[in-house]
Amino acid sequence: MNTALRAGTPASPATVRIPAPDGTPLATDLCLPDTPGPHPAVVIRTPYGRTAHRAELRGWAAHGFAALAQDVRGRHGSPGLWHPYLDHEEGDGAATVAWVRAQAWSVGRVVAVGSSYAAHCALVTALGAPGDGRPDAVIAAVPALGLAETAREPAGPERLWARAGWWAAHGDRPDSAPDALDRALADDPGLLEHLPVTRLADRLGRELPSWPGLWDDCRRGRTVLRGSAARLPLLAVGGTRDPFAEDTVALWRGWGGPARLLLGPWGHRLTADRPLLPPDRVNLGALYVRWARAALAGRLEPERRGVITLGGSGRWHRVQADGTRRAEGASARTATWAFDAPNGLRLLHGGEFTADPARPVRSDDLTVPAPADGTPADRCLLLSPPLPRPLDLAGPATARFHATADTPAADWAVRLTALDPAGRAEPLAFGIVRRSGPPGEAAEITVPLGTLGRRLPAGTRLRTEIAGHHFPAHARNPHTGENPVTATRLAPSRRAVTARGGALHLTAVARRRYVEPVPEICR
Repeated sequence: MNTALRAGTPASPATVRIPAPDGTPLATDLCLPDTPGPHPAVVIRTPYGRTAHRAELRGWAAHGFAALAQDVRGRHGSPGLWHPYLDHEEGDGAATVAWVRAQAWSVGRVVAVGSSYAAHCALVTALGAPGDGRPDAVIAAVPALGLAETAREPAGPERLWARAGWWAAHGDRPDSAPDALDRALADDPGLLEHLPVTRLADRLGRELPSWPGLWDDCRRGRTVLRGSAARLPLLAVGGTRDPFAEDTVALWRGWGGPARLLLGPWGHRLTADRPLLPPDRVNLGALYVRWARAALAGRLEPERRGVITLGGSGRWHRVQADGTRRAEGASARTATWAFDAPNGLRLLHGGEFTADPARPVRSDDLTVPAPADGTPADRCLLLSPPLPRPLDLAGPATARFHATADTPAADWAVRLTALDPAGRAEPLAFGIVRRSGPPGEAAEITVPLGTLGRRLPAGTRLRTEIAGHHFPAHARNPHTGENPVTATRLAPSRRAVTARGGALHLTAVARRRYVEPVPEICR
């Protein structure tokens, strides 16, 4: 999904240097409308290179906004040292917004805009101290809220693949090498299998001093908590296939001012992994302009509103901040598939299995091999009968079951896959939790599977896998009680899942009432 607006007649951006609080000159591209000012402004602060936003700046300018894209401190054209998420972003952002307000071409109203890390920059600026440095509204797309939120799942397991790729490409350097991890894996396909995880830099062959400290901060939710006191408008944009989707939803639910949520059928790049039906398509650039105008004019109703796509249907539904569907004739129900029940999820194998970190269940392979003769299963596998009719899913999903592990620490990963009538597999949902306890003690395990927005056609079967690993997306639990990022020794873990009493819970649309996403978001 391209967020750039169609370029109009404004000239190419000019580069200016905006002083940070300590005088560091921050390289900034500025594009002004070709109409007389003053103008409202849009500020984008990014570590990924301001020049990549030039078409977007021209698009904003064509719609009457002064548009700025700035390299954050220590990246690309801005001098200094960059410490991701830790230093300077709030103060540098506030100084930039205050500078914009002081310009003759500025009407004094500013929207902070960003995607991923740039959304973090926009949010910390918006949540800073009151004054000229705080923007009037914020657009945060697929927000990377902080170190802990990006490094770990809510229940603790470490996001290895994504963080290794990001840090290899961008960490501790003034520029970017997007293919750094791919090149390292070409030389050593087992790169991420080496222990300890904290020594990754040694295997990349370059200095990466911030990598070990990435895993030290386990405190999630600070940005969401700060957002509860905010009064300025928020537009939170996320994708049902984005690993940060639940952080996007949490930010929206907890925001104190007028808040809007748009959850589309996208991944972290705001693109879909298959062709979209026409009603699924949203021109995000045009939506951003319309929303920004409404926010700056004070036309947004003072409440939370949200819409979620039903990917595969071309339809959108309202959602509420508590996760339920709105009234107005529409409703939701919890669709439950009980484990080992005739109309639920039948246990195929793996009621007892071995989670061996030396041979982990892989996140990059949807193939489920049958256990070989004489070898233990590596996962618990369950399968539903075909759906008798299409099913619309719009809301939270959860798996609950009783299980035991013979090790003091255990991760429980649940992967839900949709199998079409021909048997083709498509990822549907995933969740992973970490539990510590006495070996052999039975426990009830609850695994949140995120927020789903999908239409499943008749004949679809739901395949559920319960495993002890999801590698390389997540670091392997060593099963020794040691920290997975510093451990150097691995041990297998014998598991047992009690099918009776377990269930998969999905939020299904009971009555089909659809909405148009843009008008719903902008009122």
